[in-house]
Amino acid sequence: MSVSTADFSSVTTSIQKLKKEKNAVLLAHYYQRPEIQEAADFLGDSLYLAQQAAKTRADIIVFAGVHFMAETAKIVNPTKKVLLPDLKAGCSLADSCPPEAFKKFKAQYPDAIVVTYINCSAEIKALSDIICTSSNAERIINRIPKDKHIIFAPDQNLGTYLIKKTGRDLILWEGSCIVHEAFSFDRIVALFNDHPHAHFIALPESNSPIL
Repeated sequence: MSVSTADFSSVTTSIQKLKKEKNAVLLAHYYQRPEIQEAADFLGDSLYLAQQAAKTRADIIVFAGVHFMAETAKIVNPTKKVLLPDLKAGCSLADSCPPEAFKKFKAQYPDAIVVTYINCSAEIKALSDIICTSSNAERIINRIPKDKHIIFAPDQNLGTYLIKKTGRDLILWEGSCIVHEAFSFDRIVALFNDHPHAHFIALPESNSPIL
């Protein structure tokens, strides 16, 4: 739905007024629409927004993101009210790791250290020993003693990447993000052939054959 400049300005003004009245802060993920990004107090990835949530003095945190991001903000701010504007805003990666199923999986390896990617539900975080991000996961895995077994969840693509980078034999939960899985290797190769001098940047969470 297109929004006129006048309407956008009016809505933004109303949002700013309401935030001031409620002593609220608006956190928005990079994936949000430009209009929401413009209205946000902080804009970034899930880790950066969690860090800002931990620092805020606002009474209310409005999180323009998905469930696990709002949950993380609540974890670091247990006494504050955290609002998720769209209750249907889920994450296919987080949803691919149901807590009850993961409990049973974890029970098969009682001596393993559980390392999970931050893009998971609060229940999965509670079942974990260490929470990582895509930028520090390699360092964390390398610091775990070689004689320790490691379960890595929920992203099997990030886990496969870590196996390649660290040489560790990780026990992977077979979860993934449907968006990252949907990338076509053939399409990317075709684009690269059309633009041979372009830089190619990929998330470690992308489908492993692309890496």
